[in-house]
Amino acid sequence: MTKPFCVLTAVLTVALAGCRQASDKGRTKVELVLYCGAGIRPAVAEVIDAFEAKHDIRIVADYAGSEVLLSKIKLIRSGDLYLPGDRHYVEQARQAGMIASSRAVFYWVPAILTARGNPRGIRGLSDLIGESVHVGLGNPQSCAIGRTTKNLLEKNGIAWADIEKNLKFQSQTVNELGMQIQAGSLDAVIVWDSIARYYAEHGEIIAIPAEQNIVSSVDIGILKFSRRPDAAQAFVDFLLSPEGAAILKKHHYSTTPPQ
Repeated sequence: MTKPFCVLTAVLTVALAGCRQASDKGRTKVELVLYCGAGIRPAVAEVIDAFEAKHDIRIVADYAGSEVLLSKIKLIRSGDLYLPGDRHYVEQARQAGMIASSRAVFYWVPAILTARGNPRGIRGLSDLIGESVHVGLGNPQSCAIGRTTKNLLEKNGIAWADIEKNLKFQSQTVNELGMQIQAGSLDAVIVWDSIARYYAEHGEIIAIPAEQNIVSSVDIGILKFSRRPDAAQAFVDFLLSPEGAAILKKHHYSTTPPQ
């Protein structure tokens, strides 16, 4: 083989490799839109990173309150996946004819998170209606924790009017309640148990007895108008896989129903 031919072969090899790289870079990934409850963003964001590292699929996550997302989906009728903070919202979407299939992902339980040192001596739900206790709750019209809290108070015979006099803050997402405790702005809030653990160094977690509490299931639904249902199912499968479950457990989420 002559030297000029060898040089030409090498040049062509490099050129072809460059073309392949350019082609790979220019290739458009499959893209899925995931509507996700803001309260579960840290765990889900980590799951998304792990999923994208293994699949040629990009997840575009829209984080907001569960009720807000449900209204948005009903309005624009597009997207691929819905992962709100409570099964209730997936069922609402199903009744509206928007869910092709759904699976339970994990479970969580409401807990009381108090200011550091618990200066008000809060030990249970009834203490939240005590004199001059500054309370924060989720807005039932915006987020899953707000809706569940309303049901929780009703279950325990606490009238909304009684707690409203102490209500100093209503949030659009559960994370905002934890941040209020972190900032020292409130005496107590009701949040999910796993969210409370994020803010444990800033306050104290008061468990609500099982017989008084309401366990919530967090489900993910594939939307009927998804243009990539197979890719959406791949994400659901990964979320429910041992690798996905390990990430959820790392964030203190229970992938089996609490006893």
